[in-house]
Amino acid sequence: MSNEDYIITLDLGSSQTRVIVAEINPDGSTHIVGVGTAESQGMKKGAIINIDQAVHSIREAVDHAERMVGIEISEVYVGVSGHHVSLQSSHGVVAVSSEDREISITDIDRVLQAARVIPLPPERAIIEVVPKQFIVDGLDDIRDPHGMIGVRLEVDAIIVTGAKTLIHNLLRCVEKAGLNIAGMVFLPLAVSELCLTPDEKNLGAVMVDMGGGTTTLTVFRNGHLAGTSVIPVGGEYITNDIAIGLRTQTSTAEEVKIRYGVASRDFADVKETFQVQTIGTSRQRTVSQLELTQIIEPRLEEMFHLVRQQVRSMGFPEEPAGGYVLTGGVMATRQILHVAQKQLGAAVRIAVPKNIGVKEPSYSGGVGMVHYLQKRGVIQMNRPRPSHPPRQKQKRGPSAFERMKSWLSEFI
Repeated sequence: MSNEDYIITLDLGSSQTRVIVAEINPDGSTHIVGVGTAESQGMKKGAIINIDQAVHSIREAVDHAERMVGIEISEVYVGVSGHHVSLQSSHGVVAVSSEDREISITDIDRVLQAARVIPLPPERAIIEVVPKQFIVDGLDDIRDPHGMIGVRLEVDAIIVTGAKTLIHNLLRCVEKAGLNIAGMVFLPLAVSELCLTPDEKNLGAVMVDMGGGTTTLTVFRNGHLAGTSVIPVGGEYITNDIAIGLRTQTSTAEEVKIRYGVASRDFADVKETFQVQTIGTSRQRTVSQLELTQIIEPRLEEMFHLVRQQVRSMGFPEEPAGGYVLTGGVMATRQILHVAQKQLGAAVRIAVPKNIGVKEPSYSGGVGMVHYLQKRGVIQMNRPRPSHPPRQKQKRGPSAFERMKSWLSEFI
């Protein structure tokens, strides 16, 4: 089977690089058939700091996914996030093109393209256009105008923009890994579409994605994306605290965090112990789970406190009516919900992907992109697509970097 039978996403995180392979069913639905994971290198706080190392991580994750699924991956959808991303409101208007005045997919695409025509600084580029509502001949609050009858089609949209330099670095990494880019997805929005319910969005909820190097906040109000922000703290800070507190190597600290870590002292077992190699000596010391938790809990409390502060600084209620929904790799810490509820209030839950073999919050990014692309109708709109030559076997046409440079220049 070729890549047209799959939708493949790439989530280049601070600690893990993940490739998700979803097979497209005849009815347009998808199911996850493969996952490739590699330790992220060349990344810091969600930004690329070494292209060659980041390329190595991408290749390793892709190779892992290829072996699992048995195909050669040539094209991926890439998730984009980070502190450089910002939101801007826009409005687009077009006349319905068909003679019978029935609104088609083409009309919807045209009005979204019209919304893209906004003044942008030369260092910014459009990542995605997110429709808030469509308006047909003055009738507003329409979510999907396809098939309706009208003369004038409008859209209120949110334009997601990012720093062009950082986007180009990301594209360069994907190109050097031998991959084409099928499209770019605003990762926090994709995760929110997977993890938040319609009621939570309507009431007003905060999506908190705690990764290895950063914590991303995505705020919804009245059913729409209202704001996003990034806090430069994540699971790596807990690992560093453990390494300092136990005087051990970072790799050892990460291992004991995953294997023995508990978020709250109320659930730690003082009788459970383990051995840790001490830096500078050949001796090992005995550490209890309670001692480990006394290092983990204060850092988690601080991280959730920063989340609450950031929500307030963004101009939203600290205790939103729809509550907080937590995901990301840090949420794998045992009993973390107990600590989160102490800091954020009772309306807190943890969201994990349910349609892959392992229930880990760290997979929310890649799986969320699959869910988001399917919901937006990308699969149906893009098929049939021209096939791409196998990676590293034939000479391709214009590179991904060149194609995306051309694409970005259209919106300057």
